[in-house]
Amino acid sequence: MRGFYGFLFVFVIACPAATLQIQRGFADDFQLKSRSLFDGQTLAGWEGNAYWFRIEDDAIVAGRLDQPIPHNEFLCTTELFADFELRLEAKLIAASEESATSLNAGVQFRTKRIPHDSEVSGYQADMGKMGERLIWGGLYDESRRNRFLVEPPSDLTKDLVKENDWNEIRIRCQGPRIQIFVNGVQTVDYTETDDQIPRHGILGLQIHGGPAAEAHYRNLRIRNLISK
Repeated sequence: MRGFYGFLFVFVIACPAATLQIQRGFADDFQLKSRSLFDGQTLAGWEGNAYWFRIEDDAIVAGRLDQPIPHNEFLCTTELFADFELRLEAKLIAASEESATSLNAGVQFRTKRIPHDSEVSGYQADMGKMGERLIWGGLYDESRRNRFLVEPPSDLTKDLVKENDWNEIRIRCQGPRIQIFVNGVQTVDYTETDDQIPRHGILGLQIHGGPAAEAHYRNLRIRNLISK
């Protein structure tokens, strides 16, 4: 019996280290097989209204804290993506406490520009608030069905999101399946049933029209996946 308990003790102690090594392996695998979408210095590979998008401290900053934003603005990639895993960090900053309840932005994917308009059409991983309700990690259909396809559980986001600080966002698209994660917690697992909805498109970073605010984005990396 003594030998058995000795073995059990060693096994329990070793498990956390083994788990950490596995987690690092997954992280390293993504890092090795992904590429950066933003060099921290220029907006090469992106297009949009330069008045509303700029670079500060190795991050893309959308919006302004000194004036209202007249309508939605998007900074979009010039490259199309189909099946992929995208990882980035984002944070939202309000100009005042009054405007904090209307903070809103998001990450577009499998999206297209609407001609002669500032709007885009496609999926969005939402960020921000609707009144007092947090909507980080929700799946919204921008300028198409114009509704949430999946809303994150309200009790989940309250404990999950770091306000006025960086949050990790992960978006995975493979075939009709879309998954979204915020700070390592899955908020969306959605399968598109409409075969007419495109499974490719541009990526976009949004600042929502409304009170003065900023959305910050950094460490954008993408990995192409095999289509299903």
